[in-house]
Order: sequence, then structure tokens, then C-alpha cells
Amino acid sequence: MSDNQIVNSSAAEAGSNAEVQEVAQAPAATTNAPVAIEPETAHDDFDWSIDKRNVSSYSKEEKEKYDSVYDSTFKTITDNEMVEGIVVGVTKTDVVVNIGFKSDGLVSLNEFRDLPGLKVGDVVEVMVVEKEDRDGHLHLSRKQARITRAWERIVEIHKTGEVVTGVVTSKTKGGLIVDVFGMETFLPGSQIDVKPVTDYDQFVGKTMEFKVVKINETIKNAVVSHKALIESDIEAQRAEIISKLEKGQVLEGTIKNITDFGAFLDLGGLDGLLYITDISWGRISHPSEVLKMDQKLNVVVLDFDDDKKRISLGLKQLTPHPWDTLPDTISEGKVVKGKVVNIEDYGAFLEILPGVEGLVHVSEITWANTPINAKEFFKLGDEYEAKVVTLDKDSRKMSLSIKQLTPDPWNEIENKYPVESRHKGLVKNITPYGVFVELEPGIGGMIHISDLSWLKRFNHPSEYTKVGSEIEVIILGIDKDNRKLQLGHKQLEEDPWNALQDTFAVGTIHEGAVIKKDEKGAVVQLSYGLEGFAPNRHLAKEDGKTISADETNQFMVIEFDRNEKRIVLSHTRIWEQAKADEKEAVNKERKAEAAKTKKAVKDIQGKVEKTTLGDLGVLAELKKKMEQGGDEKVEDKAAE
Repeated sequence: MSDNQIVNSSAAEAGSNAEVQEVAQAPAATTNAPVAIEPETAHDDFDWSIDKRNVSSYSKEEKEKYDSVYDSTFKTITDNEMVEGIVVGVTKTDVVVNIGFKSDGLVSLNEFRDLPGLKVGDVVEVMVVEKEDRDGHLHLSRKQARITRAWERIVEIHKTGEVVTGVVTSKTKGGLIVDVFGMETFLPGSQIDVKPVTDYDQFVGKTMEFKVVKINETIKNAVVSHKALIESDIEAQRAEIISKLEKGQVLEGTIKNITDFGAFLDLGGLDGLLYITDISWGRISHPSEVLKMDQKLNVVVLDFDDDKKRISLGLKQLTPHPWDTLPDTISEGKVVKGKVVNIEDYGAFLEILPGVEGLVHVSEITWANTPINAKEFFKLGDEYEAKVVTLDKDSRKMSLSIKQLTPDPWNEIENKYPVESRHKGLVKNITPYGVFVELEPGIGGMIHISDLSWLKRFNHPSEYTKVGSEIEVIILGIDKDNRKLQLGHKQLEEDPWNALQDTFAVGTIHEGAVIKKDEKGAVVQLSYGLEGFAPNRHLAKEDGKTISADETNQFMVIEFDRNEKRIVLSHTRIWEQAKADEKEAVNKERKAEAAKTKKAVKDIQGKVEKTTLGDLGVLAELKKKMEQGGDEKVEDKAAE
């Protein structure tokens, strides 16, 4: 029923009611019966059911019927409810949407950017944000409606595992933002591709397929992955390739990664590992020496594991083993050239051909019998010529010799290095007991630490010489069988101890400087390069102090051993001897005085024949002196 019909019906109802009222009032005026009149109050006579426009009114049943029809024209809505509406107007900034509520709602035109052809009459889905805002307006949002519907679809797709299509809208920290069903989702950088991606900008604006891999119901956030789709495709290809794999099968692959232990090859959806030991028959330090990224190779399948899906590949196996095709130039007695590829304590391995190596034992480096450290003699990468001593193709072993390239110098050793001949050599090694000297390659000997100097004693030979220094030697002896020379250095000069025996005789006093001191005593530097030793008890001074290090003082020789090359010194003996000498001189002087007095008494007694009183007094005085002298002599002897 239209509004005009409703108004007209009301007017008719009002008129009908007016007539009824007049008819009802007319008979009341002609009635003769007495009527009780009650006091009137304000509006007591007002009938709210009567329309004063004199139109007809509805009955109770009709009123309830039309009220029900009227109420049904309005929708009952709640906040955050999803409803459909009809576009009833479009302005430059807003879209007017009628959802059947008491008023229309306005939605920003920006929320319809994905619908450029929007027009009046189109049906759209919106969300009721507020039934009535502060201004009494109905607040609707198409954006919130799209996000809600998009989230519902994303949750459902996450459960089913379906593939969705989305548009990469922008780059963000750690990945990309993807629009899926109008909702922003996150694509981590690690989930873009199976290969590492550094340039994210190249994907902005692209439409791609994704899988929803993670959702957060609390904050309504979703994570998508493009890599998961690629991996699923690769997995299908991998299963197909593995089902057709056989050991010994030759495949073409592309190098996708190089590591220290090998290289990974893409076999067309399936990765295989080419170990460094299976790249070449020869030794290589790193796969990058012979392989490059994105290089295509033919490889052979060595082994594979269905469960772990691992494939071991080989490259060198496509060519024969070099030991099986050795040329005639490599045989016993031939001279070959090789590069040092490995060094051990017992020798070095020379690579003659890729995959063909020979060992140079330390005993085959030089003719000398002195110990040689292979790690000091050889360096990785250096090239050497060597003679093939033994060759075993079955066990693939070869022994080489460097020293056999030259004649054995020990065959003529007596002629070239006779005993007592003098030579110059190079210090090659130093040990606690001696110095190893090389006179020429393959010829050398040792100078014992005791044969370095006549005068000095060394705790270690390094106190006298260093490795690499040149030193003059004399041949003391030849041991041809053991290839050893006994060398000397101090023998180049005569033994100075023979000449110095008188100079440093026991009891002689010399000036010396303390160069070293310990708990046993002190080492004293004397003249002529000699060194002496003074025990601690012989370092005491007359004033009670002790001689300290770096102090120069007088020392007495108390022991001289030419055979042991030893001099023992004492400073204490000097002042003790001086005191003893002084006391002895005093005693001698007293004894002489007493003897002189005794002689004088005898002379006087011989001249006097008779005793007089005066003579008796003189004699008594002389006797007293003699007695006193005797007592002092007794006291001196007791003191001694």
C-alpha cells in the first residue's frame, strides 16, 4: 500500500468517525430522563481513537494487521553484520547504498576502486559498522565486508590446501605484501622461490599463485608461499626421476651450488651431489678449481637412496683410470717430473699424471744420513724431478727417488774429505747435543757440543751458532758404512789450556766479573776468554756481604783442572789468607825480639864475674822481661 493510500484511508476513517459522533449525540439532546453530571477535568472528553478530520478509523484487527505490514518494511540489523544493499546514488566522493533500513548509508568511493563500472542499481555487499553514529547516520563499509569474506575464504583454503591467485602489491621488510581476495597477506622472502632471492622489486605488480601456509586467527593475519608450489612440482618430478634411476646411468645436470666438499647439480627437478673426490682422478683442493656455477655436465649415477632421496654422482668415472693407461715413459728407471700434492712425516707424494702419484720417502731425498723433515724440505705445489725406483700397476703404487739422480758422493768420501782436512759448511740443524753441518748436498756430519770451543761451556749449541750460518770445520773421523762424518770446530786452534796452566796456577789472583749467579755459586769471566766457577761459600766479603751478579772483584785460583777444563775460584780465600799472613808476621816479630833479649842476657852474664847489688837489680829486671816474653809466647801459641 502506498503512502497516499494510507493517508486517504485515514482521512476517510476520520470523516466516518465524525458522523458516528454526531449521530450518537443527537438522541441524547431529546432524552427526558435525568442525567448525572460529573465534574469535568482537562481532556477528559478527548478520545484518542477519533480522528477530528472526520475520517473513518481502523478496527482493532485491521490496525494490528497494518502495523505488522508497516513493521516488516524495516530490517532488523546489528553492528558488524554483513548485508546486501542496492546502489541508489553515486557522487564524486561517496556511494549511497540502500540496505532497507530507515535511512541509507554512505560508503567512500575509494572502497569501490576495484569496480570502475559501478552504477545505480548494482547490488553490493557491505558491513554495518554502526547503525547510528554520533550524527545519527548509518555507517557502512565495503572494505570491511571484503576483508571479512576474504578471511573466511583464506581460512577455508588453508584447510583444504587449495592454490590461490594473488597480486604482489608492495615490498616490505623481509618479504612482499600480496593481495588475496582483497586482503593483504605476507609473503616471506624465503618463500618466494627455491633459490635465494635478493631483488624483491622485480615481483611487485605481478600476479602469482600461492599456497596459504600459516594463519593467525587472533590478529587475522595470513602467510602465503610461492616456494611451496614449486617444491610440490619438484617433488613430483623428483619422484618420477627416482623411479627411473639406475646405477651407472649417465645424466645431464647443471651446477647450482659449489661447496668445500663438492658440488650440487640440478638433474631436472632433482638434486644430486658430486663429491670432490669424484670430480677428478687427480687431487684438487676445491671444486671451484675445475667447476663453475651454471655449468652443464654429464655425470654418472654412483648410488641413490629412495628414502632419503639422495643421489651420489661421479664425473671422473666417465673416463678410464689413468693407472690403466700409463704411458711407456713411466716405468722403472725412468726419470719423471711431478708436482707435490701431499706431504707426510715419512715423505711426499708427487703427482706425475692426474690420478697417478708416487712417493718420495725421506730416505730417498738426499745421500746424507742426517735426519730430514719432509715438511721442511718440500712445499705443496713445487715441482721435482725424480727417478722411478719401483712400479706396481696392480696395487697402483710407485716409489720415487730424488737422490738417485746424482752419483753417491760417499763412494769417494776419503779422497774429497780426508781426516784433518778443513772445510766450510752450512748449519742445517741444531740439537741439544750438537750441530749438524752440510758440506755439500748429501755430505755432512755433526759437531758435538763439547767440540765447539776450548774455553766456553754451552748449555745449548744455539748459544754459539744458528741454523743457516756458515761455520768452519775439521774432519775428525769418517764412518762410511753409516754415512757419517765426525766434525770438530775447536780443533781448528791449539788447546789454550796447555799454555794457560802456569798463568792460572793455584794460588794466583786474577780480576774477574760475575756473569751469572745461582744457588750453587757464580760463573766468573776471566781474561783470555776463560770462565771460572766460585762456590757460594767463597763469595763472602771481609765486611760480611756477598759478591753480587755483574760485580767485578779479585779472585784466587784454588783449583785448575786442564783435563776437565775447570777452574775453581775464591774471593774469600784472598782476605782470609791476608789475615793469616799478618798474624804470622806478628808472631815472627815477637819471636825475634825474645831471641834478641835472651842473647843480650847471656852476653851480660859472661862479662860480669862478681855479683854486686846493682848488678842484681839489672839481672832481676832482665829476668822479668824474659818471663813476660815467655808468657806472651805461650798465649800466642794458645791462640793459634
